[in-house]
Amino acid sequence: MPSAEVARERAYVHGLYERLDSIRASVQRELEAVRAGGAQGGTHQSRSERDAFARIYEDRIAQLREIDERLAFGRLELQPVDGQPVYHYIGRIGLRDEEQQPILLDWRVPQASAFYQATAATPLGARARRHLHSRGRDVVGVDDEVFDQALLEAEENVLQGEAALMVALGRERTGRMQDIVATIQAEQDRIIRSDLHGALVVQGGPGTGKTAVALHRAAYLLYSHRERLAAAGVLIVGPSRSFLEYIEAVLPSLGETGVVTASLGALFPGVSAESEDRPAVAALKGSTEMARLLARAVKSRQIIPTADTTVDIDGEQIVVPAQLIRDAMQRAWETHKPHNVARVTFNKVAIAAIADLLVGELRRRGRAVDESDVALLREDVRTAYDVKVALNTAWMPLTPEKLVRDLYARPNWLTTITQRWTPEKRALLLRGRDEPFTVSDVPLLDEAAELLGDDPVTDYAAREREREAKRNLENAKAAIRNMGVEGLVDARQLAESFTEDVSARATAAERAVSDRTWTFGHIVVDEAQELSPMQWRMLVRKNPLKSFTIVGDVAQVASAAGSADWAATLGPIFKDAWRLEELTVNYRTPAQIAQAAEEMAAANGVPVTATRSVREGDWPVEVVRVGSVEDTDGPYPLADAIIDAVNALRADGGGAGELGSVAIIAAPADADALQLPLTTALGRDTIGRGSAGLRRPVALLTPQDAKGLEFDAVIVAEPSAIVADGARGAGALYVAMTRPTQRLVLVTSGPLPAGIPYF
Repeated sequence: MPSAEVARERAYVHGLYERLDSIRASVQRELEAVRAGGAQGGTHQSRSERDAFARIYEDRIAQLREIDERLAFGRLELQPVDGQPVYHYIGRIGLRDEEQQPILLDWRVPQASAFYQATAATPLGARARRHLHSRGRDVVGVDDEVFDQALLEAEENVLQGEAALMVALGRERTGRMQDIVATIQAEQDRIIRSDLHGALVVQGGPGTGKTAVALHRAAYLLYSHRERLAAAGVLIVGPSRSFLEYIEAVLPSLGETGVVTASLGALFPGVSAESEDRPAVAALKGSTEMARLLARAVKSRQIIPTADTTVDIDGEQIVVPAQLIRDAMQRAWETHKPHNVARVTFNKVAIAAIADLLVGELRRRGRAVDESDVALLREDVRTAYDVKVALNTAWMPLTPEKLVRDLYARPNWLTTITQRWTPEKRALLLRGRDEPFTVSDVPLLDEAAELLGDDPVTDYAAREREREAKRNLENAKAAIRNMGVEGLVDARQLAESFTEDVSARATAAERAVSDRTWTFGHIVVDEAQELSPMQWRMLVRKNPLKSFTIVGDVAQVASAAGSADWAATLGPIFKDAWRLEELTVNYRTPAQIAQAAEEMAAANGVPVTATRSVREGDWPVEVVRVGSVEDTDGPYPLADAIIDAVNALRADGGGAGELGSVAIIAAPADADALQLPLTTALGRDTIGRGSAGLRRPVALLTPQDAKGLEFDAVIVAEPSAIVADGARGAGALYVAMTRPTQRLVLVTSGPLPAGIPYF
């Protein structure tokens, strides 16, 4: 490509950055002016209007600050007008010049779709597509794809084909997902822009870009359905913290920040579970049988008395019949409300009935009791210690944490509510009260919270906050109407701005983190094949409209509670309101690595989705054989071989040089044993365990840690041990073998698993 073209594009992009800087400065001045005006007082309405404008400017500044690297990444050449070429530049946000003419199109607008979807057969009005490659704010290279034969004949040194994609494939991985806006292919783009309604399932094998599709779809939906989604937010659920750290910079780079990302262990406020249960325990906790068990557990805590009770009320001895308590409980059950909410009805009815008994007893003994005295007597009943004990014995308020911990720590109680279970099955749930919650416990806590509800009697602070929030919301709506800025400002966000503490403001997505009952506008689930039925129940509660993007590969299921059949999993939840799209092109994995992984999977009964790799790669799969670990005092022969492999990979490059990434993937027990010798030999600045490894050149991971990630080179330690580690071990090895973009090394002290004997 002539250097003059690079210089031309560099000059144009510099102009875009000048405009971006000018807009930033202008918005900052407007914000400062609004804040200065806020110090002058005024009516409540004028203060609300100033707060609304300030919020607009603050949101705009936050968005503009996120955009700097690769502001523009492409150009479409369209049919000429009056003999002059027409160009549309594509970028991460849209920009207009001072005359309000568009100079950069946001990648999500319909006019930009040809940048992803145009082909020589279907150019969609485009004559050519140019990819801009940047370093910082400078364009350093361009690649052209020409669709119009006339242009092709007129130009020289034009690079044709999916050049930008191949550049991205060859680029070293750094432990963070690449900014791949410019490399979305037509197959992926069609899925990204599909309809919001219902559940979209994106099925694809390793390396087909499922995660890229999921993240771009989240950004696209936020842009295209801003009014609906901005207020409620979008939830992205990943399989692990490692995965979330891996993608953390992607959504801001796509121009969107109104998203909550969470692992499955962090979907219940106040709990951040990371540990996994044993497969048999996880399978039981993940089954819908646990929903029925929790319902029985709650019901069993509503205890109907079998005998009358005598209570002391300010010195008066009153006999409370068991039937009175049963009648009050019946009134509560008829409300069909959760346990703690229905308890309010139970208490009111029971206290009123006991107060009537007290009044009757006083009158029987000749005391004059008029209507004005009844309210005071009811308060005496409500505060009497014996009455509290009697009512709490029948209907105790509960928290989800206490209910679940009691279920695990009280074997006698568990036996009474699981009479059809075997002792062995009950034993799977038993554990100490103080043991931390696991990832499988989180949906059980959420289910318990749904059954229990909040306690409106004791949560006075929450009730007051709710009342204040309602007042602020009404004021915000009024201010927006008066200003004529409907659609530009979110009333809920503006209501937050009425607080004096600006730092207390939060987006809808941020507020959702601490509110279990928050319902999102859309939910994206990656590695969805791993979810248990109980985890699906939890997610559907967080989106009653059932607007989902579900991404995964049923061939890679590793969880004991996961599913290898989309129809069986999603049919009962979504009925007919779900559709399946498949990705079939493997952009990441070289053909020889993909073939080895697929043959291993087939030999071990893993039903993989066949894919077509777009490149062969430059290195064959390597096997390093070492002495048996069992013949030594520890894992050092294995560790030494891995250290040698790491050093060799980093020394000769091959996509795993200083700026690249190497992953060592081992079964959990082997990873534990390898951590010390590898850290000693390579240094803490070079290697890290789990998510910490994603910030270093070398990461030591388990197959579960590695799900959804990609690395330049992967060393699989003891492949047979991974296969032997659980019923779905072959699927875990398939995951490990399909993580590399360049090189795969298998280090073994014994025979390799079936399907890969030819190395």
